[in-house]
Amino acid sequence: MAQPIPLRIYHETMIAHSWLITAALAQSAAPSIGNGFGLTFAIEIGALVVAFYFLILRPQSKQRKSQEESLRNIKKGDEVVTAGGIVGEVIFIKGTVKDGVAAPSMDDRITIKSAESRFIVERGRIARVGAKVTDSTSSGGSTS
Repeated sequence: MAQPIPLRIYHETMIAHSWLITAALAQSAAPSIGNGFGLTFAIEIGALVVAFYFLILRPQSKQRKSQEESLRNIKKGDEVVTAGGIVGEVIFIKGTVKDGVAAPSMDDRITIKSAESRFIVERGRIARVGAKVTDSTSSGGSTS
């Protein structure tokens, strides 16, 4: 018959591993739903959603609306920069007419002049609209 192996448990070992027992007891006493844990979690998630909206979505929406508004208000003589990086002056706008009224859309064709070249681009492909171009040769000389 086999002899049982004696277990030697030292006092230091018991103290060192007592934290395991404490951790196991703490996990078994998990908070129940009835003490407001779910409500606190819902409030934290709600605060994150509100912060995300005000810090990211709302400013982006405002910027997009102002960009669309500036594109709709392009006039002949404005300086524009296309999405491809071409800088030019608007010389003609072929707008769409809806129910007898001019209705600017992002598909309108805009003719721009850059140096000696002329390009036709869609209104929606314009990245930035600047002020009206002033002719520097008619100002009457250089300021050196």
